[in-house]
Amino acid sequence: MDSNKLNEIYITRLYKANVKQVWNAWVNPQQVSQWWGPRGFTLTTKRKEVRPGGDWVYTMHSPDGIDFPNHTKFLEVELYKKLVYDHGGFEEKPPLFRVTVFFTEFKEKTKMEMTMTLPTPEAATEIRQFIKKAGGDSTWDRLAEFLEIESSGKEIFVINRSFCLDIETIYELWTQPKHIMNWTPPVGFIGKYLSADIRPGGESFYEMSGNGLTMYGKAKYLEMIKPSRLIYTQIFVDKNGNISRHPMAPTWPEVMKTTVTFHQEGQEQTRVTVEWEVYGEASPEERETFKNAKAGMTQGWTGSFDKLDVYSAKLYLNNF
Repeated sequence: MDSNKLNEIYITRLYKANVKQVWNAWVNPQQVSQWWGPRGFTLTTKRKEVRPGGDWVYTMHSPDGIDFPNHTKFLEVELYKKLVYDHGGFEEKPPLFRVTVFFTEFKEKTKMEMTMTLPTPEAATEIRQFIKKAGGDSTWDRLAEFLEIESSGKEIFVINRSFCLDIETIYELWTQPKHIMNWTPPVGFIGKYLSADIRPGGESFYEMSGNGLTMYGKAKYLEMIKPSRLIYTQIFVDKNGNISRHPMAPTWPEVMKTTVTFHQEGQEQTRVTVEWEVYGEASPEERETFKNAKAGMTQGWTGSFDKLDVYSAKLYLNNF
């Protein structure tokens, strides 16, 4: 059901929850308030009637105190399967676009496929730019985080990004030392490996410096399944390789686990999903620090992803 029409925006995600759980997260006002909207936004629902002809009237509140009134009119509702609704119209105001969402059970998970249909290709381009600027794609990452808490009680951070690269190439850019340090350091930093043994059971030792700060870290590789998955842990260390702490956040957890999955979305497009979580023992204060740092994590990963876009474009200009 992949969409390739210029006036459509297609989004798909695979969630580690059954269809009923994902459906309820969408339609239950108490649940949807926990994840709907860009990261940092909150939600107030005036009314929500999920039935043909029913509507959802709500206000999104930005972190800087700006309110965004919204209105959704439901056209089709197939329990646990499908939602079709118009978004943005109210009384004499026509809707901005139509949304069709399918929910499908897939290997004990749920595949969500969402298509936003706009009047013109130009309108679709404008909405894409608005979504990117507002961080709207983080809505679907927040849903993954909410479902994880509901099912396991575990706090995680999730971020997705689609790249105009085939899956084999993007996997190489994440796993080859000659590529990794060209894009992973935070914006304003440069990095280098002091040692790199990137294989299951292997470990790397690296340095990142910038903005008057030098940091050291180690990564241990737990699983590498080419080209679909990569799992590794990370710790901060000192220049001698001894365990240390984040120089700017002393209550940051000692060990973090990163799970990266790669999904082919087309011949030359791959979606990367990063899941970050506390690994092993951690104090309540450390876990709270992680929970409250998601806006900063989003900013950090987005900066690295932007650098990866630029770096990969340069590689292609030079025939990789």
